[in-house]
Amino acid sequence: MLDWLYTAISWVMAQWHALWSLAFDDPEAGTGLSGLTWALSIVFLVVTVRVILFPLFVKQVKSQRAMQELQPEIARLRKQYGSDRQGFSEAMLKMQRERGVSPLAGCLPILPQIPIFLSLFHVLRRLAPDAQGLYSWSAELTDEAARAPFFGAPISSSFFMSGSKEQAILDITGGYGQIRVVAFLLIVIMSFTTFFTQKQIMRRSGPVEGQAAMVQKMLLYVMPLGLFVSGFLFPIGVLLYWFTNNLWTLGQQFFILRKMPPPGSDAAKAKAAADKPAVDPKALAPRPGAKPVRPKSGRTAPASTVEVANPTGDTAADTPAPGTPADDGAATPTGASPTGATAAGATAAGSDGPSSPARPSGGRPRSGAGRGSQGPANRGKRKRR
Repeated sequence: MLDWLYTAISWVMAQWHALWSLAFDDPEAGTGLSGLTWALSIVFLVVTVRVILFPLFVKQVKSQRAMQELQPEIARLRKQYGSDRQGFSEAMLKMQRERGVSPLAGCLPILPQIPIFLSLFHVLRRLAPDAQGLYSWSAELTDEAARAPFFGAPISSSFFMSGSKEQAILDITGGYGQIRVVAFLLIVIMSFTTFFTQKQIMRRSGPVEGQAAMVQKMLLYVMPLGLFVSGFLFPIGVLLYWFTNNLWTLGQQFFILRKMPPPGSDAAKAKAAADKPAVDPKALAPRPGAKPVRPKSGRTAPASTVEVANPTGDTAADTPAPGTPADDGAATPTGASPTGATAAGATAAGSDGPSSPARPSGGRPRSGAGRGSQGPANRGKRKRR
């Protein structure tokens, strides 16, 4: 049923092998350069697949950014529904449908890689010395791929083998020693790079809730462990494919975290500050010869409320007037207090001079007193009084 996919994977590998064989002057089968050309064909198979899947990766990033923007509303729904988990789930799914956000969109770049991985596993597992041609490969090309060494271990070999393939490969290598060393190192590196890749994906996507959080946690722990266990059955070429795929993902994630940091993070704030255009002070200044225009909404600062003649706030009861003894025993006219007289004198001295009328102790000017100092008509009224 998947023969068309097996043929497509084999054809891509054969094209890259032909290109690298031309670059290395068509090395002899079974040599180190021949193994290098086949290893590079697997590496560039990863490059081909990831370039094709790049639009899905962009869609994944956009979906994760949209999920981050929904976090405040999801927190509000959680607070609103409280312990009603079913109502909360229904409301959150409804909100995600309205916004066009899918919590499973973060898995889009991974899902297409699964059949490609299985197809490469199927092709390399069927490779064996002196085998018939496979999926558009000739018998000669198939035998060369089966014998291609990667650090002394054929790319078609695995940690555990059985049947006629095991005997044919052991006749080439002389034993399991080199095969198992190379395979085990690749298994360990593959598992660790898978863990770090998923950790970096979580950093890029930021905190998530619901199904997305469950999927991320499963991918973080279950996937590396499953790869470590099953890696002992994978051909070395498949281990090389997965390791290269992880390296591509790590580089891609680093680029995205640098160019598109998660919203609200320190990196995002620093990037926004760096991208903000600087304001040139010369652009704000008026042109030569032009009169500066004050904004209409501008207001002048209010006048100071501190009395000029008496800035300390001392009253006549505490500070005697100049030239008057402190305790002269002078009687105060009825209805006039020393405090009111002093305040009135200080106000007159600080604003309109000695001709200004005195204010009463309550702080309100007498009728016409506030306007009497502004014109001669009021002064006439003051004289008539």
